[in-house]
Amino acid sequence: MNSTAQFVSAKERRHRLRQAPLRAAETLGRLSAQHPTAHCELDHRSAFELLVAVVLSAQTTDVAVNKATPALFARFPAASALAGARPQDVEPLVSSLGFFRAKSKALVGLARAIVADHGGDVPRSLDELVKLPGVGRKTANVVLGVAWGCPEGMIVDTHVTRVSQRLGWTRHTDPEKIERDLNALFSRDVWNHASHVLVFHGRRCCEARRPRCGDCSVNDVCPAAFDAVTVGRKARRVVSAKPEPSKPVTRKRR
Repeated sequence: MNSTAQFVSAKERRHRLRQAPLRAAETLGRLSAQHPTAHCELDHRSAFELLVAVVLSAQTTDVAVNKATPALFARFPAASALAGARPQDVEPLVSSLGFFRAKSKALVGLARAIVADHGGDVPRSLDELVKLPGVGRKTANVVLGVAWGCPEGMIVDTHVTRVSQRLGWTRHTDPEKIERDLNALFSRDVWNHASHVLVFHGRRCCEARRPRCGDCSVNDVCPAAFDAVTVGRKARRVVSAKPEPSKPVTRKRR
């Protein structure tokens, strides 16, 4: 790793920010070397299982999803099996995950749509995938990239958002705008690989609360190096203090 001093001047940060888009390919190459095994960490054996796992992964860790899906896939191995279920049948199998009731409803809905509209096969276009219940652009691009190697854009999750902002590759917070910025920086043939490298880096090094800049392979070019905790994080919700109840006014008798 680089032994860059932990103090980076404001002038140097501005210079790195200007250079960031120009050095994006080089930076990605160095991050790829730091994370040579970067890949989708959701366990799956088919495009359908991958789609289900990605839907379940919202607001939940991949580790937790991988613990829940074996029993789910054993009972519902294909869209045709899940399409005949009720959300109440799915809920006990995914109850360990956040928002499990809403996710169960979405899974049954997408399975029924896949059977009714696509002959039981997961569609292979982003336009068709995002029509399925519970499926957005991120989920669609994961399936397209991992299952078939043909994503229609970069995967933008919370890790990709944070890391790309810290690296100076985007100034946006909206996922679709971030995706457009990243798509413009890299050629289509590396979109899938680049996405997983950024996810790995976000999970293993460039964490939200405690970014380990000293362990980062690109801390000599990152505009946020050694001050990254202030960049790429959601603003804290400000909870206003409740006013104290007013005391009743008592009048003295004369």
